[in-house]
Amino acid sequence: MSLRRAHAPLVRDDPRWARIVARDRTADGLFWYSVRTTGVYCRPSCPSRRCNPDNVGLHDTLEEARRTGFRPCKRCRPDGPDAGERRAGIVTEACRLIEKAETVPSLTELAAALGLSPGHVHRLFKAHTGLTPKGYAAAHRRARLRKALIDGGSVTEAIYEAGYGSSGRFYEASDALLGMTPSRFRAGGAEETIRFAIGQTTLGAILVASSGKGIAAILLGDDPEVLARDLQDRFPKARLIGADAEYEAVVATVVGFVEMPQIGLGLPLDVRGTAFQQRVWAALREIPLGQTTSYADLAERIGCPSATRAVAGACAANRLAVAIPCHRVVRTDGALSGYAWGVERKRSILARERSARP
Repeated sequence: MSLRRAHAPLVRDDPRWARIVARDRTADGLFWYSVRTTGVYCRPSCPSRRCNPDNVGLHDTLEEARRTGFRPCKRCRPDGPDAGERRAGIVTEACRLIEKAETVPSLTELAAALGLSPGHVHRLFKAHTGLTPKGYAAAHRRARLRKALIDGGSVTEAIYEAGYGSSGRFYEASDALLGMTPSRFRAGGAEETIRFAIGQTTLGAILVASSGKGIAAILLGDDPEVLARDLQDRFPKARLIGADAEYEAVVATVVGFVEMPQIGLGLPLDVRGTAFQQRVWAALREIPLGQTTSYADLAERIGCPSATRAVAGACAANRLAVAIPCHRVVRTDGALSGYAWGVERKRSILARERSARP
């Protein structure tokens, strides 16, 4: 039997060969392979035409692949950063271009600066950040605006320093951008009034708080005093008004919803968060009563399959318990994961919702 024939079964039977056939990107960096007929060595994910395993050598290290004397493949570039690193580098450069620009660059301008097509930049950026380039630019401008308002100076100076070309258009959207007027934000929300009350549910204590726009917080816990301190931490400079008899009716409505989720809430919400958090929370509210999804599936739903950790962070940042149903997100294996208000409460809420399904 020739050496070539003796070698083939070894490669075919090696589990690494299946990963080469599948062009498995997760295998990149774990091993390399060389092809005698073409005289090159490659990554497992190389998109080149499938080679004959009779001609393949498997290598545990890049140095071992180099010692074959073959040249690196020009398609998969095994000596350079992998595809994931290259894509991340492109997105990082796009972010820097957006941040440094005096005015928000168009997608066409951004793509030209990166030497790529607009469609490719748009897909790549969204997959890695969870936002479109335009959405990232808007979020960056909001952050610059907040910093400029906090640092002092006039509101007008802050608006133009943050890159808003028109103060008129800015003021039209200021509530959505800051949750309040610029002058109130600069004062730390000192003029904002938050009404709240604490009630009791079968899940423990509940604190409900509202701004002029709607319910801004629904907090669950064991100790009412801890919930009150939590509210103060979330709205440190707002004017908090408690023990309002009129507001008790709002709390009663929320308590009824927590106890019987199938009735719905039917009250306006004041949802404050980043553009990415808003997208995650909107997707959460689309999950049907009594059903669950995983963090990975939720990332897929919003079009950001690589943003699983960011999705989990957005779920953890939710301050509207039950109303924004982050309790409907579980681990991929179906096990309950962490929950801001306790895993046992999460289990109880899910059981209650399942029993309420028609």
